[in-house]
Amino acid sequence: MTSVRAGTAANRGPRDVDLHASLTRPEADARLIAAQRRLLQLRLCNAGLLDPEVLGPPVIVVVEGWDASGKGGSIRRLAWSFDPRHVRVTSTVAPTERERRHHFLWRFAPLIPGWGGMTIFDRSWYGRLLVERVERFIDDVEAARSIRHIVAFERGLVEEGAVVIKLWLEISDGEQLRRFEARADDPLKRWKLTEDDWRNRERRAAYEPMADEMLASTSTEDAPWDVIAAEHKRFARVAVLETVAARMAAGMRRSGVAPPAPQVVDEDD
Repeated sequence: MTSVRAGTAANRGPRDVDLHASLTRPEADARLIAAQRRLLQLRLCNAGLLDPEVLGPPVIVVVEGWDASGKGGSIRRLAWSFDPRHVRVTSTVAPTERERRHHFLWRFAPLIPGWGGMTIFDRSWYGRLLVERVERFIDDVEAARSIRHIVAFERGLVEEGAVVIKLWLEISDGEQLRRFEARADDPLKRWKLTEDDWRNRERRAAYEPMADEMLASTSTEDAPWDVIAAEHKRFARVAVLETVAARMAAGMRRSGVAPPAPQVVDEDD
């Protein structure tokens, strides 16, 4: 995984990660279980369920990336770590007519968790800088203004104590096509593909510079992007969970909440 910072070197794009990174199944399974246990431990602590006197900061996980990059599978494994009563997973769709009458961030405000809470965003306000920009729903002036608003929005959340974790799942053009074709050939997965998915794939060349600019301009000290090499699904799923656990523990410390020491859980528990 790579943490993206604003001001990325000119000879290295913000999406440049080692797409050859992989794990064997036994190693991936062991690390996935360990990461899920650690996340459960952190979540229980943060929610005040291990110590009623301790309530941790709001945790916001934003998952973005290419279509078929494994966002859904990674989110499912992330969510499996938690009691579903304590974590909200929300999938962002195109704004409604009513929502378009407001500032583009307005519709996300009710989804932001309070202290002790956690929300995982399957896509997010960053659609403003990707699909809305590529489809020319907004122009470059609006895009630049939206970048400033997003950075300020996230900075405000962090200043109020929230932990903002942002993940971009990166796959190559060839791997994306392979996954699209595999879905199209599988009757049980064909439903995942729409005409818009194929259309967006054909416009990947237009999306790439927009994604690069988005990652570079909105990755800040308060809320950095972590780019996950997702060419190999096992590696990506482990990387997502381990990154969230590390960022969550660090954010708890910033808020004055000491995360519990990792515990080894008996296999029979």
